[in-house]
Amino acid sequence: MNNPNLNEGETTKAIENVTAQLPSKFYLCLAVGAMVGSAVLKCTGHKHGALFVGQWVAPFLLFGIYNKIVKTEGHD
Repeated sequence: MNNPNLNEGETTKAIENVTAQLPSKFYLCLAVGAMVGSAVLKCTGHKHGALFVGQWVAPFLLFGIYNKIVKTEGHD
């Protein structure tokens, strides 16, 4: 399903060029940091803040996966 008529926009290419320079470990560290931050907030009694920060973990891991795919497969 390779359609030559579909190309990435210039903005997308620019974002991918910048984010591809970040190591994949960066996103993993962000996710672990969010887990730790959520645990600290929970232990200090900030239940809603802990839930809010804890929800950041999945997007950070997904950003890391996307970053890895862009690095290995490239972009248009």
